[in-house]
Amino acid sequence: MSYAIALRCRRCGREYPLEPIYVCEFCFGPLEVMYNYEAIARAISKKSIGSGPLTMWRYRPLLPVESDEVVDINGGFTPLVKAKNLAKKLGLEQLYLKNDCVNPSYSFKDRNVSVAATKAKEFGFDTIACASTGNLACSVAAHAARAGLKAFVFIPADLEKGKVIGAAIYGPTLVAVKGSYDEVNRLCSEVADRYNWAFVNINIRPYYSEGSKTLAYEVAEQLGWRAPDHAIVPVASGSLFAKIWKGFHEFANLGFIERVPTRMHVAQAEGSAPIVHAYAEGSKEIRPVKPNTIARSLAIGNPADGHFVLRILKESNGSACGVTDEEVVEGMKLLAQTEGIFAETAGGVTIATLKRLVASGVIKSHELVVAYITGNGLKTQEAVEEVVKPLIIQPSLGSFEQALKKEQQGETLEAQRVPGKK
Repeated sequence: MSYAIALRCRRCGREYPLEPIYVCEFCFGPLEVMYNYEAIARAISKKSIGSGPLTMWRYRPLLPVESDEVVDINGGFTPLVKAKNLAKKLGLEQLYLKNDCVNPSYSFKDRNVSVAATKAKEFGFDTIACASTGNLACSVAAHAARAGLKAFVFIPADLEKGKVIGAAIYGPTLVAVKGSYDEVNRLCSEVADRYNWAFVNINIRPYYSEGSKTLAYEVAEQLGWRAPDHAIVPVASGSLFAKIWKGFHEFANLGFIERVPTRMHVAQAEGSAPIVHAYAEGSKEIRPVKPNTIARSLAIGNPADGHFVLRILKESNGSACGVTDEEVVEGMKLLAQTEGIFAETAGGVTIATLKRLVASGVIKSHELVVAYITGNGLKTQEAVEEVVKPLIIQPSLGSFEQALKKEQQGETLEAQRVPGKK
């Protein structure tokens, strides 16, 4: 059974039935799922969670589904990696990486779509659809295949090849739109009005977004039932950020963790940083921007949940940071070369932001930090093609040793070079 009781407008508080709707008809505010937490408290415990499946569905009473048969490709309960090498590099004592690179479709979106696809079937839809910067397209197509649903995925036409192939392999109808993600999203709103499809980030959005809460639940459980001092989260629409905050507080209200000391930090690329700009200006309003960054999974110029992210930043005494594309690439390489995790460009944004926050003193060396790594680097290989510099040799030991000697001499000269001088 589901413990969801209604949808409520996040702006005016009006309540609606649990139907495939997503916006308040009075103030046009976004709708959010409300729960009977007293009933949830009777239905869930640390013991029941511990004996549950090693997926996101171990937290099922906190998710808005009725069906006994969820659409599940085994997403969630991903590793929380103690990043000793990266921590040492940055001067931290307690750094953890929530590695959602290893989800079945290689991003955190599997959490959201598992809930959304389950609700789509409950509502009687035969087609699931989305507007996507890439990762969501892959996940929607994968879950549709698992559920026996038809799938339409709308993407910007210039999307990274790895993400296009990663979606197409599952057999959806792939629609490449000559425009930005914001233009794709506007088109999908029109399509959703015309066609009786379950658009996961439109008419199913209130349910879909709840899947992200499991990233907070898992971190708290994996840390020994506590919340971190700092959480660094890559931000596009802002939904992930808001739901992680909600998840920590739900656990606190249920008594699973004592309190939520977590300072929440927004990580964005400078080329698509409308929330960072609003935060820096002390504004409560988000001014849309035209994205221009290699971090395309974060390239949303008009974030739907931007207002709520700003509110959370204030409540948590958090911060918002924008990083350059050069820093993004360096962040990807630093993560790979210290912890063996190849993340997509959004992961580079997270690590570059973490590095800045430590350098500026916002994060202290002794504090417990969790950085969220949301997608796999195999989807954005183009960003780091420069790392491919093999030794080209003939198939002989002599050729290898000659190349090796030349390589070592080059490294010695580089080490001896004085910064600022030729």
